[in-house]
Amino acid sequence: MAALIHRSLYLVVLCPMLLLGVAAAQDHSRPEGRLAEGMVNPGWHEPPSWFKESFLDIREDIREATAEGRRLLLYFYQDGCPYCKKLLTDNFGQHAIAEKTRRHFDTIAINLWGDREVTDLQGRHTTEKDFARDLRVQFTPTLLMLDERGEVVLRLNGYVPPHHFEVALDYVGLHKEREISAKDFLARADPRPATGMLHVKPQLVQPPWRLAELIERGDRPLLVSFEQQQCAACDELHLDILDRAESRELLERFHVVLLDMWSNDQIQTPDGRELSVSDWARSLGVHYAPSMLFFDRTGREVFRTEGFLRAFHVQSALDYVASGAWREQPEFQRYIEHRADRMRAIGVELDLMD
Repeated sequence: MAALIHRSLYLVVLCPMLLLGVAAAQDHSRPEGRLAEGMVNPGWHEPPSWFKESFLDIREDIREATAEGRRLLLYFYQDGCPYCKKLLTDNFGQHAIAEKTRRHFDTIAINLWGDREVTDLQGRHTTEKDFARDLRVQFTPTLLMLDERGEVVLRLNGYVPPHHFEVALDYVGLHKEREISAKDFLARADPRPATGMLHVKPQLVQPPWRLAELIERGDRPLLVSFEQQQCAACDELHLDILDRAESRELLERFHVVLLDMWSNDQIQTPDGRELSVSDWARSLGVHYAPSMLFFDRTGREVFRTEGFLRAFHVQSALDYVASGAWREQPEFQRYIEHRADRMRAIGVELDLMD
């Protein structure tokens, strides 16, 4: 509820007449994120009415879901997040997806920066923002699908288009993890037209991939992009986003490796292991194409992006690692907010969905 008060106070700064909104926001009968009647939060996106109203005792929520034959879906959001809006409209706005989610899951919205009290899986009392931090939530939306023991069966970092999302719902909702790996099941998820090719370019690191030897040079961080041939999102990444001038300039600050996540080709990993690309992808928990993994100059993974991202967020991820900002600002979402503010301050017009 403190997050609600924070949003109300934001409006009070703009207009002292809205002081009544603070008192209204303290009404504990009003769900998190909803302001008093007549008040508007320009960044708030209303979730579906069928989302569960929870006291945020996560263990109790799991027990209740299990008793009804469902699983728990935690949806981490933040105000002003265009990808959250896209999830709520493009995905949950489809009847089949909404009904499938309701049938298989109890869905709870958790504010990435919120102060509502949460009782976590260990029974500890914490806040939404600390709970999110403990679960290493870096993007919004992030969705965690939990089993009956509170284990994460599937984690979706960032926005996932409807056809991918529906397959993810099937995987967890139908308990398919008992039969098949997430990567193999989700590989069936992309019916969109694709070029059917990997976008290998001369400026990329070419095989044989001796990544430990590359790391020893210590001159640049390493970017490894796991992709697949039938991948429309990979096509868009290379033919549009990474082909933009700002992206090309940022990529020059990395050693860049492009890998087919299903390949049996051999690779030397940054820590010196010799194994197939597919085995390395599996050991890293890579389930989606494209997945961009960033390693520092010592060969340690420091950041990754997964799922569908537009140009600003891809470029922000490149800058986040290349500049070393990840060392000082562990919250990527905070970093991109500050980056956007800096760019707007010098007159750059941003379209986060471009």
